[in-house]
Amino acid sequence: MFPEKIEESFHLHLEAIQLLQNALNSSYLDTYVENVENVIDQFQVRVIDGVPSEQVTEQVNALYQRLKNISLEQEEIRKLSQLLLLKGSQTEPLQPNHQLTPDSIGFLFVFLIEQLTNKEQPLSVLDISVGMGNLLLTIISNLSLANYQVTGVGVDNDETLLAVAAANSQWMNADIQLFHQDGLQSLLIDPMDIVVSDLPVGYYPIDEKAQEFVSASPEGHSFAHHLLMEQSMNYVKEGGFGLFLVPSNFLETEQSQYLKQWLSESVYVQGIIQLPDDLFKNEASRKSILILQRRGSQATQVSEVLLAKLTSLKEPKYVTAFFQEFVAWKTKNGFAK
Repeated sequence: MFPEKIEESFHLHLEAIQLLQNALNSSYLDTYVENVENVIDQFQVRVIDGVPSEQVTEQVNALYQRLKNISLEQEEIRKLSQLLLLKGSQTEPLQPNHQLTPDSIGFLFVFLIEQLTNKEQPLSVLDISVGMGNLLLTIISNLSLANYQVTGVGVDNDETLLAVAAANSQWMNADIQLFHQDGLQSLLIDPMDIVVSDLPVGYYPIDEKAQEFVSASPEGHSFAHHLLMEQSMNYVKEGGFGLFLVPSNFLETEQSQYLKQWLSESVYVQGIIQLPDDLFKNEASRKSILILQRRGSQATQVSEVLLAKLTSLKEPKYVTAFFQEFVAWKTKNGFAK
């Protein structure tokens, strides 16, 4: 599945992480960041107050000497980092909102962005709930491979997850700015070309702040994923697109009326792509990709909203059929070539 050098790198990095984790007595994610920072620092083991010990340092250095001889491209580093993080999540399970966005979904986002933008123009991409950064880094890395001039901005209020994203973006040498803050507070960024997010599902605890948004519930806590979607679209350029991974039942919940009000007033709902059922454990966890466009002089509501269901991401014929369906829909509605 993966090239031999990625597999070899995986085992060497994993051994280094395990040695450091035992020596530092820290969590897998914190040790993962420590290991990546060592690699970025010319494969130097950071020793503070005699920790890790000389013996462990020598063992890790021996692994690093072997890793120095393995040359990896940007996308290979991203895949390696994902394997290492997935391995860590097996021993230290992450809550659902913190899990990595799967590559199969990330590559769909890449395809959609390629179809909706012009590669001759520089492209800026915002993820307002970036987490460990796999979705944004998948997009940045693969658009770069497709010769886009692309930059990214990521926001998250979880310090540990953002540290992982920062370490990985530096390791990959990806052009990404990261901000440690609540994504619903004011952002000091310029309007972006595209906004994306694998939205965390749940309630936002600060009711006073939530009331600044049209999609907020007038009583009790509001859905964070509704508010973050609205906030994201506030930072996209006129006519720019938002691509969001949302619960498939997002229009059928007890707070959907408030979301629908915002959708009808502020953006155009251009498409809903239902993801394959086999990607999710049960019906309640199923998700779809929602395609929104910010209103503006060059943007109009399509006459026929794209409503597509992907049967499988494992069978090439189904993926190809969806690609053809999307291209035909895009061409019919005059979106960017």
